[in-house]
Amino acid sequence: MKKRILLATLMLPLLTGVVGCNNQGGGTTGDNVFEIIAPKNSMADSYKDMQILSDIAEQAGVEIEWENLTSSAYGTQKTTIMANRSKWPDAIYHAGFTNRELIQYGSSRNYIVAIDKYLDYMPRFKEILESRPDIKAAIQSPDGHIYSLPRIEEMGLKAYPNILFLNKTWVAKLIDNNSLSFSLTKQDLKDGLSLTRNQYKEILTQFKANDMNGNGNKNDEIPLSFVSGNWQGNESDLLASFGIPENKDHKTIINGEVKFTCQDSTWRKAISEISTWYGAGLIDASVFEDSQDAFLAKGKNDANGNPKYGSFYWWELETVVSPDQYDDYVVVQPLIDDETNKRYVGVSNELEIEKGVAVIFSKCDNIPLLCSYFDKYYEPYNSAQINYGPKGVVFEEELDENNMLVTKALPEGVTTDELRLKYAPMGAICLTENEWENYVHMEPRAKLRLERLEAYVKPYTYEGATSIPNISYTLEEINDLARYETNLGTAITEFFGSALMNGRAISDAEWNAFQTKLTNAGIETVKSINQAGYNRLIGK
Repeated sequence: MKKRILLATLMLPLLTGVVGCNNQGGGTTGDNVFEIIAPKNSMADSYKDMQILSDIAEQAGVEIEWENLTSSAYGTQKTTIMANRSKWPDAIYHAGFTNRELIQYGSSRNYIVAIDKYLDYMPRFKEILESRPDIKAAIQSPDGHIYSLPRIEEMGLKAYPNILFLNKTWVAKLIDNNSLSFSLTKQDLKDGLSLTRNQYKEILTQFKANDMNGNGNKNDEIPLSFVSGNWQGNESDLLASFGIPENKDHKTIINGEVKFTCQDSTWRKAISEISTWYGAGLIDASVFEDSQDAFLAKGKNDANGNPKYGSFYWWELETVVSPDQYDDYVVVQPLIDDETNKRYVGVSNELEIEKGVAVIFSKCDNIPLLCSYFDKYYEPYNSAQINYGPKGVVFEEELDENNMLVTKALPEGVTTDELRLKYAPMGAICLTENEWENYVHMEPRAKLRLERLEAYVKPYTYEGATSIPNISYTLEEINDLARYETNLGTAITEFFGSALMNGRAISDAEWNAFQTKLTNAGIETVKSINQAGYNRLIGK
C-alpha cells in the first residue's frame, strides 16, 4: 500500500520580528531578505532567474539575493569567505563542507548554525528526521547537532556505478567471420550476455585487429574504455571480476570490517593482468587522462556516422553513444572469473545521504525565517523540481490523476542532461521511496538503470561487501585522518596508475615496496580510525 506522508503545517510566529543574533556587517538588508552564496555549473542559469527558486522564495515570503560563483572560484575562495566575518553571507548553498569544516565552523567556533535548534520552524525537515532516524544519524556531528542541510536521493543506484556495454553489431561480424575460438551465436547477443573474462578479452583483441566500423581505418576503433577513478564508469568492476570487492576508493567494508583492497594479493593479480590489456592496446590509451566529458564525446559517432567504442563501462548506454547506435549495444553481465567460474562486483562508497550541502551563518538576522525557507526545499514537489527542473519546462503544469508530477516530452534537439543542467539547481532535496511512489515518477533513464542493475549487476555483489556509510568522526580523529589520508591517497593513486600502464605484471620487489609505502603512510591508523567510527555508528 502506498503511504503518502502528509506535509505538516505549523502556525509559525511572526518571523520577521525574530532576530537570530547581532548584525555585524554584511548580511541581510532586511529581515526577510537574505544573501546566499552558491557555486554553480557554468551551463546553469543564474539562480536569480531559476523559476523553482523564485517559487520557493515566494512560498516562504522571503527575497533571496543570490551570488553565484563558478565551482573553481568557490573552491579557492571558501577559506577566505570563512575567515572574513564582515563578508559572511547568510548562507552558502552547495557548500560542500567536510566533516572537519562542520566541526571547525560549527561546534568549535559557532560560525554556522546548529540547524536542529530550529526544527520548530522546519516542519517538513523535522518530519523527515523523526520518520527516518538513519538519516538523522547520518547527518549529525559527534556533538549530536546538525550543522548542515543534506541531500537525500534514494534510488538504489549510487552503490553500483558501472554497467558493462558491448557493441553487438561488431561481435556479430566476428561471428559471421568465424573469428572467435569459443561458441557464441547471434541469438546470444542480447542484454544479459554472459562471457568469461578471457572470452571478453578475445573479443576486444579482435576489435583491435580489425576495421570493425568499416570506414577503412583499423586504428580508430577503441576496444574498451572507461574513466579511471571517476565516480561512475570506472575500471572497478573489471578488477572486481578477479574476486575482490574493488571500488574507486580501494576501500570497503567486508562483514563489518574496514578493508583496503590494495593490500590484497588478488588486487595485485588483477592489476597485473589488466595492465597487459593496456599494453596490448585493448584499453583506450587516454583512460587515465580523459575527463568524463572527453569520454562521452568519444562515444558519439564521428563526422561520417561511424561508432568508435567496442565496449565501455558507464552508468547508462544512452548518455554515451549516439541515438542511432542504441540498438547496437547490449548489457554484459559481470565477467566470469575463468578460475573460479564466479562473477563479482564491488560496492562504491557514493552515498545517497550527503551532508554539508547548505549551511546557515550565525550572524544571520532572522535564522528562523531562513530555516523556514530552506524547509520548503524538502517538500516533495519542490524537491523534484530542484533536482530535475521546473513545471512548465521539465514537468507539466498540471498533476496527473494520482497527484503526481508528469514529465514533459523533451524539446527537439535538447538532451535530458542539457535541460537539467540549465534549469535545475539541484542540492538540498529529499527524494525517497515515499516521494517516488506518491509525488513524482522516477525519470525513465533512472528506471532503466535500476532495472539493468537489479537484473544483471546487484546479484553478483561480493559477499559481505557494503558501502562505507556517513561516519561522524571526532575532531581528534578528523585531525589524524587529515595527517595521513593525503599521503596515503597519493601513494595508492600513483602506484595504481603506473602499475596499470606498465603493460606487465607487478614484480615482487615492486609489490613489497608498495606495501611498505602504505605502512609508512599510515594505512593501519586510517583503518583503525575508520573502524572505530563505523563501530560507533552501528552501536558496536
